[in-house]
Amino acid sequence: MALLDYTLPTKGLAGCFIDGAWHWPASGEKLAVENPSRRSTICEVGRGTATEIDLAVAAAHRARHAWAARPAAERGAMLTELGNRLAANAEDVARILAAESGNAIRTQSRGEAMGAAGVLKYYGGVAGEQKGETLPFGPGLMSYSTREPLGVVGSIIPWNSPLQLGAVKISMALATGNCLVLKPAEDAPLAVLKLMELAADIFPPGVFNVVTGLGEEAGAALAAHPGISKISFTGSSEVGKLVAHSAADRIANVTLELGGKSPCVIFPDACTPERLDATAQGVVNAMRFARQGQSCTAGSRLFVHKSVWDDLMPLVAEKSAAMTVGDALDEDSDIGAVVNAERYGEICAYVAEAEAQGATFLTGETPKATDKGFHPIPTILTGLDNSWRIAREEVFGPVLVAIPWEDEADMIEQANDTHYGLAAFIFSHDLSTVVRMTRALDAGWVQVNQGGGQIPGMSYGGIKQSGMGSEYSIEGALEAYTFRKCVTVAL
Repeated sequence: MALLDYTLPTKGLAGCFIDGAWHWPASGEKLAVENPSRRSTICEVGRGTATEIDLAVAAAHRARHAWAARPAAERGAMLTELGNRLAANAEDVARILAAESGNAIRTQSRGEAMGAAGVLKYYGGVAGEQKGETLPFGPGLMSYSTREPLGVVGSIIPWNSPLQLGAVKISMALATGNCLVLKPAEDAPLAVLKLMELAADIFPPGVFNVVTGLGEEAGAALAAHPGISKISFTGSSEVGKLVAHSAADRIANVTLELGGKSPCVIFPDACTPERLDATAQGVVNAMRFARQGQSCTAGSRLFVHKSVWDDLMPLVAEKSAAMTVGDALDEDSDIGAVVNAERYGEICAYVAEAEAQGATFLTGETPKATDKGFHPIPTILTGLDNSWRIAREEVFGPVLVAIPWEDEADMIEQANDTHYGLAAFIFSHDLSTVVRMTRALDAGWVQVNQGGGQIPGMSYGGIKQSGMGSEYSIEGALEAYTFRKCVTVAL
Protein backbone atom coordinates (compact mmCIF):
# COMPACT_ATOMS: atom_id res chain seq x y z
CA MET A 1 0.00 0.00 0.00
CA ALA A 2 1.06 3.60 -0.56
CA LEU A 3 2.13 5.62 2.46
CA LEU A 4 -0.98 7.82 2.25
CA ASP A 5 -3.36 4.90 1.93
CA TYR A 6 -5.61 5.14 5.00
CA THR A 7 -9.30 5.85 5.37
CA LEU A 8 -10.65 8.48 7.71
CA PRO A 9 -13.79 7.99 9.75
CA THR A 10 -16.85 9.41 7.99
CA LYS A 11 -19.70 10.08 10.41
CA GLY A 12 -17.19 9.65 13.21
CA LEU A 13 -15.53 12.99 12.46
CA ALA A 14 -18.39 14.52 14.47
CA GLY A 15 -16.51 13.20 17.48
CA CYS A 16 -19.54 12.45 19.64
CA PHE A 17 -21.76 9.37 19.50
CA ILE A 18 -24.63 9.88 21.95
CA ASP A 19 -27.85 7.93 22.38
CA GLY A 20 -27.33 5.94 19.20
CA ALA A 21 -26.52 8.87 16.87
CA TRP A 22 -23.56 10.99 15.79
CA HIS A 23 -23.49 14.59 17.01
CA TRP A 24 -21.25 17.55 16.31
CA PRO A 25 -20.57 19.48 19.54
CA ALA A 26 -22.98 22.31 20.29
CA SER A 27 -20.04 24.75 20.46
CA GLY A 28 -18.99 23.99 16.90
CA GLU A 29 -15.39 23.67 18.13
CA LYS A 30 -13.02 21.17 16.54
CA LEU A 31 -9.76 19.39 17.40
CA ALA A 32 -6.97 18.99 14.87
CA VAL A 33 -5.43 15.50 14.80
CA GLU A 34 -1.79 15.45 13.67
CA ASN A 35 0.33 12.73 12.12
CA PRO A 36 3.45 12.83 14.35
CA SER A 37 5.62 11.08 11.76
CA ARG A 38 5.01 13.83 9.22
CA ARG A 39 4.04 16.87 11.30
CA SER A 40 0.92 17.25 9.14
CA THR A 41 -2.75 17.55 10.09
CA ILE A 42 -4.77 14.44 9.30
CA CYS A 43 -8.21 15.96 9.90
CA GLU A 44 -10.36 17.76 12.44
CA VAL A 45 -12.92 16.14 14.73
CA GLY A 46 -15.60 17.53 17.00
CA ARG A 47 -14.39 18.89 20.33
CA GLY A 48 -16.95 17.86 22.91
CA THR A 49 -17.25 19.61 26.25
CA ALA A 50 -19.27 19.28 29.44
CA THR A 51 -22.41 19.84 27.37
CA GLU A 52 -21.89 16.63 25.43
CA ILE A 53 -20.81 14.76 28.56
CA ASP A 54 -24.12 15.72 30.19
CA LEU A 55 -26.05 14.46 27.17
CA ALA A 56 -24.12 11.21 27.04
CA VAL A 57 -24.49 10.48 30.75
CA ALA A 58 -28.23 11.19 30.55
CA ALA A 59 -28.57 8.81 27.59
CA ALA A 60 -26.64 6.11 29.46
CA HIS A 61 -28.91 6.47 32.48
CA ARG A 62 -32.00 6.04 30.35
CA ALA A 63 -30.57 2.86 28.87
CA ARG A 64 -28.96 1.26 31.91
CA HIS A 65 -31.85 -0.68 33.45
CA ALA A 66 -32.87 -2.36 30.20
CA TRP A 67 -29.24 -3.15 29.39
CA ALA A 68 -28.57 -4.64 32.82
CA ALA A 69 -31.69 -6.77 32.49
CA ARG A 70 -30.50 -8.40 29.27
CA PRO A 71 -29.05 -11.88 29.67
CA ALA A 72 -25.28 -11.67 29.97
CA ALA A 73 -24.92 -14.03 27.01
CA GLU A 74 -26.77 -11.53 24.79
CA ARG A 75 -24.47 -8.72 25.89
CA GLY A 76 -21.53 -10.99 25.19
CA ALA A 77 -22.81 -11.84 21.71
CA MET A 78 -22.84 -8.13 20.84
CA LEU A 79 -19.25 -7.72 21.99
CA THR A 80 -18.28 -10.76 19.94
CA GLU A 81 -19.96 -9.24 16.90
CA LEU A 82 -18.00 -6.02 17.37
CA GLY A 83 -14.80 -8.04 17.71
CA ASN A 84 -15.57 -9.86 14.48
CA ARG A 85 -16.26 -6.59 12.65
CA LEU A 86 -13.01 -5.10 13.92
CA ALA A 87 -11.08 -8.18 12.82
CA ALA A 88 -12.64 -7.93 9.36
CA ASN A 89 -11.64 -4.25 9.12
CA ALA A 90 -8.36 -4.54 11.02
CA GLU A 91 -6.06 -3.32 8.24
CA ASP A 92 -8.15 -0.21 7.63
CA VAL A 93 -8.30 0.59 11.34
CA ALA A 94 -4.62 -0.19 11.88
CA ARG A 95 -3.50 2.25 9.19
CA ILE A 96 -5.35 5.19 10.70
CA LEU A 97 -4.07 4.12 14.12
CA ALA A 98 -0.49 4.24 12.81
CA ALA A 99 -1.08 7.64 11.23
CA GLU A 100 -2.47 9.29 14.37
CA SER A 101 -0.44 7.56 17.11
CA GLY A 102 2.95 7.23 15.41
CA ASN A 103 3.05 3.51 16.26
CA ALA A 104 4.63 1.61 13.36
CA ILE A 105 2.14 -0.29 11.21
CA ARG A 106 4.17 -3.49 10.87
CA THR A 107 5.47 -3.91 14.42
CA GLN A 108 2.67 -2.30 16.43
CA SER A 109 -0.55 -1.02 14.90
CA ARG A 110 -1.59 -4.18 13.05
CA GLY A 111 -1.02 -6.19 16.19
CA GLU A 112 -2.97 -3.68 18.26
CA ALA A 113 -5.97 -3.82 15.93
CA MET A 114 -6.10 -7.61 16.07
CA GLY A 115 -5.39 -7.57 19.80
CA ALA A 116 -8.32 -5.22 20.38
CA ALA A 117 -10.56 -7.55 18.38
CA GLY A 118 -9.34 -10.41 20.55
CA VAL A 119 -10.18 -8.51 23.74
CA LEU A 120 -13.74 -7.85 22.54
CA LYS A 121 -14.21 -11.50 21.61
CA TYR A 122 -12.69 -12.71 24.89
CA TYR A 123 -15.16 -10.69 26.97
CA GLY A 124 -17.93 -11.67 24.59
CA GLY A 125 -17.16 -15.28 25.36
CA VAL A 126 -16.88 -14.99 29.15
CA ALA A 127 -19.71 -12.50 29.72
CA GLY A 128 -21.94 -15.29 30.98
CA GLU A 129 -19.46 -16.25 33.71
CA GLN A 130 -20.88 -13.73 36.19
CA LYS A 131 -21.81 -16.15 38.92
CA GLY A 132 -22.86 -15.42 42.47
CA GLU A 133 -22.59 -17.64 45.53
CA THR A 134 -24.94 -19.48 47.86
CA LEU A 135 -24.38 -19.16 51.59
CA PRO A 136 -25.18 -22.26 53.72
CA PHE A 137 -26.80 -20.69 56.77
CA GLY A 138 -28.87 -23.78 57.58
CA PRO A 139 -32.43 -25.09 57.03
CA GLY A 140 -35.21 -22.55 56.76
CA LEU A 141 -32.89 -19.80 55.58
CA MET A 142 -31.65 -19.31 52.03
CA SER A 143 -28.99 -16.70 51.35
CA TYR A 144 -27.28 -16.01 48.07
CA SER A 145 -25.32 -13.24 46.36
CA THR A 146 -25.47 -11.84 42.86
CA ARG A 147 -23.20 -9.58 40.83
CA GLU A 148 -24.90 -6.32 39.89
CA PRO A 149 -23.61 -3.59 37.53
CA LEU A 150 -22.58 -0.30 39.07
CA GLY A 151 -24.62 1.76 36.58
CA VAL A 152 -22.96 4.27 34.26
CA VAL A 153 -19.20 4.01 33.73
CA GLY A 154 -16.97 6.81 32.51
CA SER A 155 -13.75 5.68 30.83
CA ILE A 156 -10.81 7.83 29.77
CA ILE A 157 -8.11 6.34 27.54
CA PRO A 158 -4.63 7.56 26.52
CA TRP A 159 -2.99 7.98 23.12
CA ASN A 160 -0.23 5.38 23.36
CA SER A 161 -2.46 2.33 22.80
CA PRO A 162 -5.92 3.81 22.26
CA LEU A 163 -7.60 0.98 20.38
CA GLN A 164 -6.46 -1.82 22.69
CA LEU A 165 -7.23 0.10 25.86
CA GLY A 166 -10.50 1.31 24.42
CA ALA A 167 -11.51 -2.29 23.70
CA VAL A 168 -10.62 -3.30 27.26
CA LYS A 169 -12.73 -0.59 28.85
CA ILE A 170 -15.65 -1.05 26.44
CA SER A 171 -15.66 -4.80 27.06
CA MET A 172 -15.36 -4.71 30.83
CA ALA A 173 -18.12 -2.13 31.25
CA LEU A 174 -20.64 -3.56 28.79
CA ALA A 175 -20.11 -7.26 29.54
CA THR A 176 -20.95 -6.66 33.20
CA GLY A 177 -24.17 -4.80 32.40
CA ASN A 178 -23.04 -1.19 32.77
CA CYS A 179 -23.60 1.56 30.22
CA LEU A 180 -20.57 3.53 29.08
CA VAL A 181 -19.36 7.02 28.22
CA LEU A 182 -15.90 6.79 26.66
CA LYS A 183 -13.55 9.75 26.25
CA PRO A 184 -10.75 9.05 23.71
CA ALA A 185 -7.40 10.82 23.82
CA GLU A 186 -7.45 14.09 21.91
CA ASP A 187 -4.13 13.24 20.23
CA ALA A 188 -5.37 9.89 18.86
CA PRO A 189 -9.17 9.56 18.70
CA LEU A 190 -9.59 8.33 15.11
CA ALA A 191 -9.16 4.56 15.52
CA VAL A 192 -11.64 4.63 18.39
CA LEU A 193 -14.09 6.64 16.29
CA LYS A 194 -13.73 4.10 13.50
CA LEU A 195 -14.48 1.36 16.05
CA MET A 196 -17.54 3.32 17.14
CA GLU A 197 -18.70 3.44 13.52
CA LEU A 198 -18.50 -0.37 13.46
CA ALA A 199 -20.43 -0.56 16.74
CA ALA A 200 -23.14 2.00 15.94
CA ASP A 201 -25.89 -0.46 14.99
CA ILE A 202 -24.95 -3.26 17.41
CA PHE A 203 -25.84 -1.85 20.82
CA PRO A 204 -29.14 -0.25 21.90
CA PRO A 205 -29.14 3.57 22.00
CA GLY A 206 -27.45 5.00 25.08
CA VAL A 207 -25.53 1.86 26.00
CA PHE A 208 -22.21 2.88 24.40
CA ASN A 209 -21.46 6.60 24.01
CA VAL A 210 -18.30 8.41 22.92
CA VAL A 211 -17.34 12.04 23.51
CA THR A 212 -14.08 13.28 22.00
CA GLY A 213 -12.57 16.38 23.58
CA LEU A 214 -9.76 17.84 25.65
CA GLY A 215 -8.88 16.29 28.98
CA GLU A 216 -9.41 19.52 30.89
CA GLU A 217 -12.83 19.96 29.30
CA ALA A 218 -14.56 16.67 28.46
CA GLY A 219 -12.32 14.46 30.60
CA ALA A 220 -12.61 16.56 33.74
CA ALA A 221 -16.37 16.88 33.27
CA LEU A 222 -16.71 13.11 32.94
CA ALA A 223 -14.60 12.37 36.02
CA ALA A 224 -16.59 14.84 38.13
CA HIS A 225 -20.05 14.03 36.79
CA PRO A 226 -22.50 13.08 39.56
CA GLY A 227 -24.21 10.59 37.24
CA ILE A 228 -21.06 8.50 36.82
CA SER A 229 -20.87 5.58 39.25
CA LYS A 230 -17.41 4.44 38.22
CA ILE A 231 -14.40 5.99 36.49
CA SER A 232 -11.80 3.90 34.69
CA PHE A 233 -8.73 5.92 33.75
CA THR A 234 -5.49 4.96 32.04
CA GLY A 235 -2.81 7.62 31.81
CA SER A 236 -0.21 9.48 33.83
CA SER A 237 0.03 9.27 37.60
CA GLU A 238 -0.33 13.03 37.83
CA VAL A 239 -3.69 13.08 36.05
CA GLY A 240 -4.72 9.87 37.82
CA LYS A 241 -4.44 11.67 41.15
CA LEU A 242 -6.80 14.39 39.89
CA VAL A 243 -9.28 11.76 38.70
CA ALA A 244 -9.11 9.98 42.05
CA HIS A 245 -9.69 13.23 43.95
CA SER A 246 -12.67 14.04 41.75
CA ALA A 247 -14.21 10.61 42.26
CA ALA A 248 -13.54 10.70 46.01
CA ASP A 249 -15.74 13.77 46.40
CA ARG A 250 -18.79 11.61 45.61
CA ILE A 251 -17.40 8.20 46.73
CA ALA A 252 -17.40 6.86 43.16
CA ASN A 253 -15.63 3.65 42.22
CA VAL A 254 -12.26 4.05 40.48
CA THR A 255 -9.89 1.91 38.45
CA LEU A 256 -6.54 3.55 37.70
CA GLU A 257 -3.81 2.21 35.42
CA LEU A 258 -1.04 4.76 35.69
CA GLY A 259 2.67 5.12 35.11
CA GLY A 260 5.59 2.81 35.63
CA LYS A 261 9.37 2.68 35.92
CA SER A 262 9.70 -1.05 35.72
CA PRO A 263 12.85 -2.96 36.69
CA CYS A 264 14.30 -5.56 34.33
CA VAL A 265 16.68 -7.85 36.24
CA ILE A 266 19.31 -10.04 34.58
CA PHE A 267 20.91 -13.00 36.37
CA PRO A 268 24.10 -14.67 35.09
CA ASP A 269 22.43 -17.96 34.12
CA ALA A 270 20.29 -16.08 31.56
CA CYS A 271 23.45 -15.12 29.67
CA THR A 272 25.01 -18.46 28.87
CA PRO A 273 26.08 -18.75 25.21
CA GLU A 274 22.90 -20.58 24.20
CA ARG A 275 20.63 -18.09 26.04
CA LEU A 276 22.42 -14.80 25.47
CA ASP A 277 20.69 -13.80 22.24
CA ALA A 278 17.20 -14.56 23.56
CA THR A 279 17.87 -12.60 26.75
CA ALA A 280 19.16 -9.58 24.81
CA GLN A 281 16.06 -9.64 22.60
CA GLY A 282 13.88 -9.99 25.69
CA VAL A 283 15.43 -6.83 27.14
CA VAL A 284 14.73 -4.93 23.92
CA ASN A 285 11.15 -6.20 23.88
CA ALA A 286 10.59 -5.40 27.55
CA MET A 287 11.82 -1.84 26.99
CA ARG A 288 9.10 -1.43 24.33
CA PHE A 289 11.53 0.21 21.91
CA ALA A 290 9.18 -0.73 19.03
CA ARG A 291 6.55 1.51 20.68
CA GLN A 292 9.01 4.38 21.08
CA GLY A 293 9.13 3.45 24.77
CA GLN A 294 5.61 4.84 25.10
CA SER A 295 4.33 2.14 27.41
CA CYS A 296 3.59 2.19 31.13
CA THR A 297 5.03 -1.31 31.40
CA ALA A 298 8.36 -0.53 29.72
CA GLY A 299 11.28 -2.20 31.51
CA SER A 300 13.20 1.06 31.50
CA ARG A 301 15.52 0.30 34.46
CA LEU A 302 17.86 -2.53 33.52
CA PHE A 303 19.79 -4.20 36.34
CA VAL A 304 22.50 -6.49 34.88
CA HIS A 305 24.72 -8.72 36.99
CA LYS A 306 28.23 -7.37 36.74
CA SER A 307 29.69 -10.74 35.72
CA VAL A 308 27.69 -10.78 32.44
CA TRP A 309 27.63 -7.06 31.69
CA ASP A 310 30.33 -7.26 29.02
CA ASP A 311 28.56 -10.18 27.34
CA LEU A 312 25.02 -8.82 27.37
CA MET A 313 25.17 -5.06 27.01
CA PRO A 314 26.99 -4.86 23.63
CA LEU A 315 24.39 -7.23 22.18
CA VAL A 316 21.45 -5.25 23.63
CA ALA A 317 22.97 -2.06 22.22
CA GLU A 318 23.52 -3.72 18.83
CA LYS A 319 19.95 -5.00 18.60
CA SER A 320 18.53 -1.64 19.66
CA ALA A 321 20.65 0.38 17.24
CA ALA A 322 19.72 -1.95 14.37
CA MET A 323 16.02 -1.06 14.61
CA THR A 324 14.80 1.11 11.73
CA VAL A 325 13.22 4.39 12.80
CA GLY A 326 10.87 6.01 10.30
CA ASP A 327 7.38 6.85 9.11
CA ALA A 328 4.80 4.82 11.03
CA LEU A 329 3.08 3.82 7.78
CA ASP A 330 6.30 2.61 6.15
CA GLU A 331 6.50 -1.19 6.15
CA ASP A 332 10.26 -0.96 6.71
CA SER A 333 9.93 0.91 10.00
CA ASP A 334 10.45 -0.95 13.26
CA ILE A 335 9.86 2.21 15.27
CA GLY A 336 7.56 5.12 14.49
CA ALA A 337 7.16 8.53 16.09
CA VAL A 338 6.53 10.00 19.54
CA VAL A 339 2.98 11.31 19.62
CA ASN A 340 3.48 15.10 19.85
CA ALA A 341 5.89 18.00 20.31
CA GLU A 342 5.37 18.19 24.07
CA ARG A 343 6.32 14.55 24.61
CA TYR A 344 9.28 14.82 22.23
CA GLY A 345 10.55 17.89 24.07
CA GLU A 346 10.32 16.16 27.44
CA ILE A 347 12.30 13.18 26.16
CA CYS A 348 14.96 15.53 24.80
CA ALA A 349 15.18 17.31 28.16
CA TYR A 350 15.56 14.10 30.18
CA VAL A 351 18.38 12.77 28.00
CA ALA A 352 20.14 16.13 27.76
CA GLU A 353 20.14 16.44 31.56
CA ALA A 354 21.60 12.95 31.99
CA GLU A 355 24.26 13.67 29.37
CA ALA A 356 25.21 16.90 31.16
CA GLN A 357 25.52 14.96 34.43
CA GLY A 358 28.01 12.57 32.83
CA ALA A 359 25.95 9.59 31.67
CA THR A 360 27.50 7.41 28.96
CA PHE A 361 25.67 6.44 25.77
CA LEU A 362 25.91 2.75 24.89
CA THR A 363 23.78 3.63 21.88
CA GLY A 364 21.68 6.62 20.86
CA GLU A 365 22.05 10.30 21.55
CA THR A 366 20.25 13.29 22.96
CA PRO A 367 17.35 13.94 20.52
CA LYS A 368 17.46 17.26 18.72
CA ALA A 369 14.64 19.71 18.23
CA THR A 370 13.04 19.13 14.85
CA ASP A 371 10.51 20.59 12.47
CA LYS A 372 10.11 17.15 10.90
CA GLY A 373 8.65 14.02 12.49
CA PHE A 374 9.15 13.26 16.17
CA HIS A 375 11.56 10.34 15.76
CA PRO A 376 13.95 9.76 18.70
CA ILE A 377 16.22 6.75 18.29
CA PRO A 378 16.66 3.95 20.85
CA THR A 379 18.96 5.21 23.58
CA ILE A 380 20.75 3.26 26.31
CA LEU A 381 22.48 5.16 29.12
CA THR A 382 24.91 3.91 31.76
CA GLY A 383 27.37 5.50 34.18
CA LEU A 384 24.51 6.50 36.44
CA ASP A 385 22.66 5.07 39.42
CA ASN A 386 19.13 4.64 40.64
CA SER A 387 19.07 8.08 42.30
CA TRP A 388 19.25 10.03 39.02
CA ARG A 389 16.06 11.71 37.82
CA ILE A 390 16.13 9.82 34.53
CA ALA A 391 16.21 6.56 36.52
CA ARG A 392 13.33 7.56 38.80
CA GLU A 393 10.82 9.36 36.59
CA GLU A 394 8.84 7.96 33.69
CA VAL A 395 10.50 9.30 30.54
CA PHE A 396 7.88 7.66 28.27
CA GLY A 397 10.32 7.51 25.42
CA PRO A 398 12.85 5.02 23.99
CA VAL A 399 15.36 5.56 26.80
CA LEU A 400 16.79 2.67 28.84
CA VAL A 401 19.05 3.17 31.87
CA ALA A 402 21.39 0.25 32.59
CA ILE A 403 22.88 -0.34 36.04
CA PRO A 404 25.30 -3.16 37.03
CA TRP A 405 24.76 -5.07 40.26
CA GLU A 406 26.57 -7.68 42.39
CA ASP A 407 24.69 -8.00 45.68
CA GLU A 408 21.15 -9.37 45.28
CA ALA A 409 19.72 -7.71 48.39
CA ASP A 410 21.05 -4.32 47.28
CA MET A 411 19.65 -4.83 43.77
CA ILE A 412 16.20 -5.69 45.14
CA GLU A 413 16.26 -2.59 47.31
CA GLN A 414 17.10 -0.46 44.27
CA ALA A 415 14.49 -2.13 42.09
CA ASN A 416 11.80 -1.44 44.70
CA ASP A 417 13.05 2.08 45.44
CA THR A 418 10.39 3.75 43.29
CA HIS A 419 6.90 5.11 43.81
CA TYR A 420 5.76 2.99 40.86
CA GLY A 421 4.77 -0.68 40.97
CA LEU A 422 3.25 -1.72 37.67
CA ALA A 423 5.51 -4.31 36.01
CA ALA A 424 8.81 -6.13 36.43
CA PHE A 425 10.89 -8.48 34.28
CA ILE A 426 13.18 -11.26 35.51
CA PHE A 427 15.63 -13.18 33.35
CA SER A 428 16.80 -16.37 35.03
CA HIS A 429 16.31 -20.09 34.43
CA ASP A 430 16.89 -21.10 38.04
CA LEU A 431 13.54 -21.93 39.66
CA SER A 432 14.60 -20.90 43.15
CA THR A 433 15.81 -17.54 41.86
CA VAL A 434 12.62 -16.94 39.90
CA VAL A 435 10.32 -17.75 42.83
CA ARG A 436 12.41 -15.69 45.23
CA MET A 437 12.47 -12.67 42.90
CA THR A 438 8.81 -12.75 41.94
CA ARG A 439 7.98 -12.51 45.64
CA ALA A 440 10.58 -9.83 46.33
CA LEU A 441 9.72 -7.31 43.61
CA ASP A 442 6.98 -4.74 44.17
CA ALA A 443 4.93 -5.04 40.99
CA GLY A 444 1.43 -6.03 39.94
CA TRP A 445 2.63 -7.89 36.83
CA VAL A 446 5.87 -9.89 36.62
CA GLN A 447 7.19 -11.55 33.46
CA VAL A 448 9.94 -14.17 33.50
CA ASN A 449 12.26 -14.70 30.52
CA GLN A 450 10.05 -12.69 28.19
CA GLY A 451 9.03 -9.11 27.52
CA GLY A 452 5.63 -9.56 25.92
CA GLY A 453 2.34 -7.71 26.18
CA GLN A 454 -0.88 -8.32 28.05
CA ILE A 455 -3.04 -11.32 27.13
CA PRO A 456 -6.84 -11.34 27.52
CA GLY A 457 -7.73 -13.36 30.60
CA MET A 458 -4.71 -12.34 32.67
CA SER A 459 -5.05 -10.03 35.66
CA TYR A 460 -3.26 -6.78 34.93
CA GLY A 461 -2.87 -3.86 37.31
CA GLY A 462 -0.38 -1.99 39.45
CA ILE A 463 0.38 -1.06 43.05
CA LYS A 464 1.77 2.07 44.71
CA GLN A 465 1.31 5.08 42.40
CA SER A 466 0.90 2.81 39.37
CA GLY A 467 -2.77 2.52 40.15
CA MET A 468 -5.52 0.43 41.67
CA GLY A 469 -7.73 -2.33 40.34
CA SER A 470 -7.03 -4.82 37.57
CA GLU A 471 -8.04 -5.20 33.94
CA TYR A 472 -7.95 -7.78 31.12
CA SER A 473 -9.61 -10.61 33.08
CA ILE A 474 -13.19 -11.55 33.90
CA GLU A 475 -12.17 -11.53 37.58
CA GLY A 476 -10.95 -7.96 37.22
CA ALA A 477 -14.18 -6.96 35.51
CA LEU A 478 -16.33 -8.45 38.26
CA GLU A 479 -14.24 -6.90 41.01
CA ALA A 480 -14.11 -3.44 39.43
CA TYR A 481 -17.38 -3.08 37.50
CA THR A 482 -19.96 -4.84 39.69
CA PHE A 483 -21.01 -4.94 43.32
CA ARG A 484 -22.03 -8.00 45.31
CA LYS A 485 -25.68 -7.97 46.39
CA CYS A 486 -26.58 -10.36 49.19
CA VAL A 487 -30.15 -11.69 49.43
CA THR A 488 -31.43 -13.57 52.49
CA VAL A 489 -34.82 -15.33 52.40
CA ALA A 490 -36.70 -17.02 55.26
CA LEU A 491 -38.30 -20.19 53.87
